[in-house]
Amino acid sequence: MSATTKKKHVTKEVLEEFPLPDWSRKVVMVTGSKGNNLHEVKTPTGEVFLVSMPTKFRKHVWIKRGDYILVDPIEEGGKVKAEISHILFKEQIKHIQEHGKWPEAFTDKIANPVEMIPQDLLPPSGDDDDDSSDDLADLVVNLNRVNVSQVQSDDSDDDEDDDEDDDDDEELVPAPIKKNIVAAKKPAQQVTVRGGQKVTAKESS
Repeated sequence: MSATTKKKHVTKEVLEEFPLPDWSRKVVMVTGSKGNNLHEVKTPTGEVFLVSMPTKFRKHVWIKRGDYILVDPIEEGGKVKAEISHILFKEQIKHIQEHGKWPEAFTDKIANPVEMIPQDLLPPSGDDDDDSSDDLADLVVNLNRVNVSQVQSDDSDDDEDDDEDDDDDEELVPAPIKKNIVAAKKPAQQVTVRGGQKVTAKESS
């Protein structure tokens, strides 16, 4: 059986089965994930313990804090005292309530139970997962490139602004003063005396 076909079977089972709690099968609320397919749950009486995710649900259906599930006890269980048998969604919860078997302690906690399995609870296939990882990597690279380009652009703008400021400063200097400034910047000419006349270095050459 392919992974896609298996996921369809699991999804159908989760949505179309309407189980009821009994003397051993209990309704509990998920309070957190502990990793390694273990989840912390709380009973209507406030007891907290760990439950395990069965193989058929792994990598096909995910649960999160605040979800309701049915669990079967594990005989001689230590820290892990039960195994998840069903994940309860809106229609399943309604079905249990109609039969008068929903725990009163959880009644006030039900706000807007989901009507079906949300997409974020269904993990993507292997190919899609690889594509998503590639897209994320590309996104990071592209963002870095944008940042570098922006920095270079800002530096260029600063240089242009400095050049413009220099030009503006020159335009503010009056023409006579500017002429004197330019003349002052020219190198001094050497002057010698020949036959009682002053001769510059240029003329003497």
